[in-house]
Amino acid sequence: MIKKISVTVKQPSSLKFAGKLQDYRLLIKFNLSFMVVFSALISYLLAPKIKEYDWAQIGLFFLGGMLVTGSANTINQIVEKDTDALMKRTANRPVAAGRMSVQEASTFAVLSGIGGVLILWLNFNFLAAALAAFSLFVYAFIYTPLKKVSSISVLVGAIPGSLPCLIGWAAGNDDLSIGGWVLFALQFFWQFPHFWAIAWIAHKDYSTAGFKLLPSDQGPTKYSAIQAIIYSLLLVPVGVLPYFVGGPNGGGMSGIVSLVIVMLANLAMVGQCVRLYREMTVKAARRVMFSSYIYLPVVLLSLLANKTA
Repeated sequence: MIKKISVTVKQPSSLKFAGKLQDYRLLIKFNLSFMVVFSALISYLLAPKIKEYDWAQIGLFFLGGMLVTGSANTINQIVEKDTDALMKRTANRPVAAGRMSVQEASTFAVLSGIGGVLILWLNFNFLAAALAAFSLFVYAFIYTPLKKVSSISVLVGAIPGSLPCLIGWAAGNDDLSIGGWVLFALQFFWQFPHFWAIAWIAHKDYSTAGFKLLPSDQGPTKYSAIQAIIYSLLLVPVGVLPYFVGGPNGGGMSGIVSLVIVMLANLAMVGQCVRLYREMTVKAARRVMFSSYIYLPVVLLSLLANKTA
């Protein structure tokens, strides 16, 4: 009789570490977190009180922002672990896939959230820390469960999605003056065509999970495309405001060159949303999505370039 011999191959510790590192990268949604903290950091540098770059402070601000944002995204994955498992684009997330326990993810969320808020408080000011804590709460505990209730969740989610601009401004300027609110408004209105384009592309997945994210109950319709056009049009007048306000001594944040760049970016967004209305295809929605990814860094960096010029 031949005995069956089972051989267990141990995974090298380096591979285990790399796998765990990748799981934490997925847990905090690194790309999304980076984009969020990027807008906060540029807003911090745009604050009139920031006269020169202190790289130690910049590093601390980036770390604090990543910890708070990572905590919010982790809580989001804990709450949505069952629905994440139903969707192709999210099924591989560590909690949904069962590679990470809810307890481990919860411990990370608590420690990173508290750590990030403390970094902002102790190294910048209480105002920035309080706004960060408020943003985390709204995103994780109001927006996240609301996604299954009503498409109003997109409006609610746009608030913590725009607060990074105010957090950065508050950290740099120690106040919530008009410049911070203008940056908040730019990011607020930008989010609607951006997020609706994503919801359009992933509509089947989102519907399977029970998420209600598009403005029309019927899903990708002309009405949804019109709403994207409306919010992209609202970016046009808001984009003019940095030319008049938010700079030192009562001046503006942008010059003529940066104003032209912002206006061209705004018109490009409007054009892509109009194209979505005309074509009504996933391909057109993907163009809106990629345009929105390009829009934000182009606008923010053009404003920062004006300040440093």
